Formats: sequence, structure tokens, C-alpha cells
Amino acid sequence: MTAAVFNLGQLAERLGAKLRGDANKTISGVATLQEAGPDQLSFLANPQYRKYLGDCRAGVVLLTAADADSYSGDALIVANPYLAYATLSHLFDRKPQAVAGVHATALIAADAQIDSSASIGAYAVVESGAQIAAGVTVGAHCVIGARSVIGENGWLAPRVTLYHDVRIGRRVVIQSGAVIGGEGFGFASEKGVWLKIAQIGGVQIGDDVEIGANTTIDRGALSDTVIGNGVKLDNQIMIAHNVQIGDNTAMAGCVGISGSTKIGKNCMIAGGVGMVGHIEVCDGVFVTGMTMVTRSITEPGAYSSGTAMQPAGEWKKSAARIRQLDDMARRLKQLEKQLAAVTSSGNVSSDA
Repeated sequence: MTAAVFNLGQLAERLGAKLRGDANKTISGVATLQEAGPDQLSFLANPQYRKYLGDCRAGVVLLTAADADSYSGDALIVANPYLAYATLSHLFDRKPQAVAGVHATALIAADAQIDSSASIGAYAVVESGAQIAAGVTVGAHCVIGARSVIGENGWLAPRVTLYHDVRIGRRVVIQSGAVIGGEGFGFASEKGVWLKIAQIGGVQIGDDVEIGANTTIDRGALSDTVIGNGVKLDNQIMIAHNVQIGDNTAMAGCVGISGSTKIGKNCMIAGGVGMVGHIEVCDGVFVTGMTMVTRSITEPGAYSSGTAMQPAGEWKKSAARIRQLDDMARRLKQLEKQLAAVTSSGNVSSDA
């Protein structure tokens, strides 16, 4: 694939940025401040990396006005360098573009509906009643289950599995190994024997959603599991049956959400967070990494649980004290009762 080339004038115009430097200088890629060369663009978004700016060899750097004052090289001056980098990164993306059509090895049900502009990869399977809209890419070895629907301009990497009755909105990106619509973990117990409960619901996924590699979203037991518009899910996330996730919520890797939990809009859930089932999390909540959410959250804000990292010796001492807390609490309560009894009997004097 031929590398994309843009001059600084074109990049500045695309961003609405102030250009300091040669408008005709060309850029053909992006890189970090430490690694960028004269034909590459870089950016400074995290103050921790400001120390690399002085020795940076990049052809141009995305900077705030304050950082640009201390940098002598060519710069595109913007309010938010990271957002500007996100915008320009797509210009240099080398991901292969799919070609419209159905590969000769794909297995397509006779009544499946596939737009002529869609691309169906090698050994993909599209089952009965499935609908694939315009501009969709279905990678090699994907399975699109019966009656499932993929909206316009969706992109499925190789080996994505959609079970039956999964409805996906427009411009949805799903990475390899993701499984959407698998059966939820539902069983009834009778005298120690587990009886499986049929998972009759489906999955609904909104527009502009991204789903990471090996993430799983289970179908609903009765009603559907619902993922709102603009939701971003990292790799290896587990979404159980009947979960609802509000618009523009983002989750980092290895999050686990138990069944029937409802998460609001514009939330951020950091890596490794676990949530018990049947709780509700309101809009605008940030949950820090490895937190265990055991009850509903009704007020926006940041929430954490667990303890931060310590040197091993200090942590062992802290853990030992934690094990003593219950006994200490009982002893404290006894002392409070004794003090209250002494005080009420009038045996406590005060100095004049």
C-alpha cells in the first residue's frame, strides 16, 4: 500500500490549527516524540513526555500554545493535541481496504440479504434471514447467525461470531474473536442438579460502537441485552445477559459485568472492574481499575475499592492489620459502652 503524504498546510487546514513552519513540508506518517523522524508527525498530550520535546526530530509536533513557546521546531498549535492526533491518525492508517463482493468459499444462505457493496471474506458463513447492509466488511471465517442484522459501514475482523437475532447498528467495529449473542449463564437448581434456562432474548448494539478482541456479549434471557450508541469496549470484556449500557460509555480490558446490571451514559470503567448483577450505575460515573462494585451507584463521580500498590513488606503489615479490624471494632465498642456507663454514673471528674 502506498504511503499517504500530506503537507503541513493541508494538515493545518484539516484541523483548523495554527501552523508555525513551512506549509509545503510533507509528512508521511506518525510516531512518538522519541522515535519520530523528519517526515513524521508527533504530539505532546501527557506532561510526563515533555522531557522528550527538546530532542525531538519530528517534522512537526502537535502542541498547545503554552508548549509551543518552548519548542523551536515546526508545530501545529491546537487546543487539544491528543484529539488532533486522533483526527489525523486515520490519514496514515495502513489497514487493508476490503473489496466489495462475496468470496468464492463463503457459505451464504439462499434467503440472506447482502448489499452489493458489502465484502464477505473467505470461509465466512451467513445464515438464513441475515441482513448485511451497504459498505459492511465481514472478515474471513466470521459467522453471521440466523436473522442477525448488520447496519451500514460495519467492519468485522476475521473470526467474529454473531449468534442468531443480533442487531448491530451503523459503523460498528468488532475485533477478532468477539462473540455476540452467546447464551447467558442461566440455570435453575433442583436438589443439586442444574437445569438450563433457555436464553430467548437477543442483543441490540447501537451505532458507532467498537468491540475489542475476544470480548463476549451474551444474549438476554427474555428481553435483549442492549449496548447504546457510541459505546467503546476494550479486549476481553464479559457482558452478561440482559445488561444495559448507556450511550458513550467506555470500558477498558477485562471488565466483567454480571447479569441485568444497568450502566448509564458517559461512564468510564477502568480495567479489571467487576460488577455484581441487578444493580444500577447512574450517568457520569468513573470506576477506577480493579474495583469491585457491589451495590448501585446513584451519584456521578469517581469510585474505587481495594488498596493501592505498596512494597511487599508494607502490604503484608497492612493485610495483617486488616484481619484484626473486626476484633478491634468489637473491643472499641466495648470500651465505648464502659466509658458511657462510667460517665452516666457521675464518676468522671473534670479539672477546673
